[in-house]
Amino acid sequence: MAAAVVASAALTLLLPDTLRLGPRWALPLAEGLLLVALISGDPGRISRRSTVLRSMAIALVVVLAGSAIWSTVQLIDDLIHGGTETNSANALLLAGGSVWISTVLAFSLLYFELDSGGPATRAHHMPPTPALAFPQQLSPELNAAHWRPHYVDYLYLGFTNSTALSPTDVMPLAPWAKCVMTVQSLLSLMILGLVVARAVNVLA
Repeated sequence: MAAAVVASAALTLLLPDTLRLGPRWALPLAEGLLLVALISGDPGRISRRSTVLRSMAIALVVVLAGSAIWSTVQLIDDLIHGGTETNSANALLLAGGSVWISTVLAFSLLYFELDSGGPATRAHHMPPTPALAFPQQLSPELNAAHWRPHYVDYLYLGFTNSTALSPTDVMPLAPWAKCVMTVQSLLSLMILGLVVARAVNVLA
């Protein structure tokens, strides 16, 4: 999780000013402060995460998701009205790729924190009906009664939902999961469709 937050902050620094929420330093600083608080308050003892730490973790991913949505909206606005980065295929692909990867990371962290009460709750027990059902939970023959999803499982979910634009091997069961996956697919569809179309037009 920490690596994903650091990667997201680094991608924010690569974005043009018009696609960034706030000053260049604001979002990475907020992410860094929250991440330091999480690590210092819960160093490797995820099963002992307190309510305050969980609230901070959710606040962190909400900031990341909000930033990704903001960047997507601004990128689409630039594509429609003509922004500085839309006149160069290289600049456009770099900006679009950064926004797309940031979206994957942000939503993967959102799934990680919200599914089945969060990582600390999952470490103790899995609910009978999780918000997101993985193949290990849907297939009795796998005998995965003690299996728990890790961040890499949610990262894979975020990636496949942004490329296939639909559920692949992970099924959303809770209404919030269906809504969040829908929003992510729509954002990804707009980024990939408009950015690639504009880049091809510029190159042509």
